[in-house]
Amino acid sequence: MRRPSIMLGSVVLTVALASPAAAGNPHTGGDFGRATLTGFASLPAETYVPNSEPSGALIGTGPFNGIAAPFQDQPIQGFSGIVNRHDGTYDVLSDNGYGNKANSADYLLRVNRVQPDTRTGKVKVLSGFNLSDPGRKVPFALTRSDRVLTGADFDVESITRTADGTYWIGDEFGPYLLHFSATGKLLDAPIALPGVKAPENPDLGGAQPTLGSSKGFEGLVRSVDGRHLYPLLEGTVSGDTPGDLRFSEFDLSKRAYTGKQYTYRLESPANAIGDAIAIDRNRFLVIERDGGQGDDAKFKRLYLADTRDRDKDGALDKTLVADLLDIANPKGVGGFGETFRFPFTTIEDVVLLDDRTVAVLNDNNFPFSSGRTAGKADNNEFITVRLSRPLNADPRAFR
Repeated sequence: MRRPSIMLGSVVLTVALASPAAAGNPHTGGDFGRATLTGFASLPAETYVPNSEPSGALIGTGPFNGIAAPFQDQPIQGFSGIVNRHDGTYDVLSDNGYGNKANSADYLLRVNRVQPDTRTGKVKVLSGFNLSDPGRKVPFALTRSDRVLTGADFDVESITRTADGTYWIGDEFGPYLLHFSATGKLLDAPIALPGVKAPENPDLGGAQPTLGSSKGFEGLVRSVDGRHLYPLLEGTVSGDTPGDLRFSEFDLSKRAYTGKQYTYRLESPANAIGDAIAIDRNRFLVIERDGGQGDDAKFKRLYLADTRDRDKDGALDKTLVADLLDIANPKGVGGFGETFRFPFTTIEDVVLLDDRTVAVLNDNNFPFSSGRTAGKADNNEFITVRLSRPLNADPRAFR
């Protein structure tokens, strides 16, 4: 297998293989064996957009994991979504900034293009663009008069690119689907999910929210035929069974939800999902995780979820593909030991590289998370992981 290159100026990315499921797992489909780490690279935590605007004035002075605030420039951080450009580079989406609406008004929402190189363990930041609304598609007030979008306007957590070169992004504050041009200009008004409103929704109007804070569209899947999107909520909607997440179908040609909906059932209601991608018309890869970091991280997994529900329990059938806390590393990739752990609070990116290899990235919650080394702000790591057997993916899943 040819290892993909990855490189980011002051960045390091990692490639790793996922681990097999634990014996006795009750899910159907036959869990995979132990995955193997094949590449590692990492973007240093303190990487900033050159000559950009100050940021972090609303988070306090810290220091946070040894880093004082505010910052002279915009941090390149918090990778919460990824698009494979199939030329050795990736578009990575930074999240809303510093964790909530109140402290992120000076963080500019941005997509960065990066090129990881697993031979050097570094990642080069090639370019990027901020997200904006010059066409005044957003019907509510924005933070900035120039209509450059900030972390107080939207909490962007997932991204996909369609055949026309435009981007669709999943937001948590609405939750909304957001449609952007190839250069980051909003093309349509934000599209709400019927019957679902987060506490940050600007149209709440004093009503009770039906979703928890920061529990909107954490995953956004483009179907292999390119006709539909499948946004996946991170949290349970009020009235639904705790731990059941709505996985809705959106028709791209009609710009509307079809009414079809699947259920992804968490292993524990305390868990969350991190990302999702399509493998074929019925199967999706989903990151499921707990909220722990470092030695407290106990559950970081990659599942294959099947809409055909063969056991008729009303939820997607799940097969464990990789345990991200127990990845084989016989060659000592990245300078780590024989067992590699990906022990981050938030693991929010997965991308398919070939039929047995995935890349996985963390969101480092800059400057707050310290899962790799206690007291030190996490880097954004990029790993490639070789699975124990093929996924038998639809060829269109690699586009």
